[in-house]
Amino acid sequence: MRSSHILALALAVGGVGLSMLPEAQAQSRRAVREQAEAAMVLTGQIHIGTEGQVESFQLDKREQVDEAIARFLEGAVQTWRFEPVRVDGRAVPARTPVSIRLGGKSMPDGKQQITLLAASFEEYKDDAVDSVTKLQMRAPAYPEDVYRAGGRGDVLLLVQVGRDGKVMDVATEQVNLRVVGTEAQMRSMREKLSRASMAAARKWTFKTPTAGEFKDAPSWTLRVPIHFALHDERERYGKWDAYIPGPRQQAPWRADKALSADANADLLPQGGVFMADAARQGPRLLTPLGG
Repeated sequence: MRSSHILALALAVGGVGLSMLPEAQAQSRRAVREQAEAAMVLTGQIHIGTEGQVESFQLDKREQVDEAIARFLEGAVQTWRFEPVRVDGRAVPARTPVSIRLGGKSMPDGKQQITLLAASFEEYKDDAVDSVTKLQMRAPAYPEDVYRAGGRGDVLLLVQVGRDGKVMDVATEQVNLRVVGTEAQMRSMREKLSRASMAAARKWTFKTPTAGEFKDAPSWTLRVPIHFALHDERERYGKWDAYIPGPRQQAPWRADKALSADANADLLPQGGVFMADAARQGPRLLTPLGG
């Protein structure tokens, strides 16, 4: 469930456009922009008490976040309640990373509606023995024309890994853009980011599980996030961007499985690999995002 809050702030979505366009194309871009919601992804650390209550929340790079937005988010997180984390049957204090997507929309009166869209508590552990972990993963090359156009986006790959740790197959599950263009421009950008990501993924190698329920599987499917960002990305933390999710697609080797309806899949931490068919890791949030 989404949580909303109204703030008397100007909503400035910076850096979301491509190059100047002829009028007909500009009208097409405006139509896309009207469908897009401004978004901001913030990260932090949550400490959870033995009864599942939030003991504390530390927002990363708080000094780069508007004070009113930071206070709104901190207040919302403090209302959350988790299923208590247990070790050997006993509830224990716990810490979890969190990635949170905020949505922003300008209201007719000039105020800004802030909405909690999604949150993810996943954490990649390179020393895990009950899941596939990365061995050699060279990052994909940034398509030159996409880079020159100021294109930014996130690719979510599905990677099938064999028992030898090599890639058997790869598919793009979704490409979400953080720029606004015409439909044709964005379709082309998604295709180029997808192709670059899959080309790199085919050369990756992994460590396969040696313990747990999945260790004897004939193959494993991983969900791998890839982040295409420009040199100014560090300065963009705490800033609004366009958020234009692309269509979801199933991998050919998973044609018998329904598409995931998980709204948090594209919030997976960068640099990690995650078992697509395993239960989601991290603590379980019991309350809606708004508490």
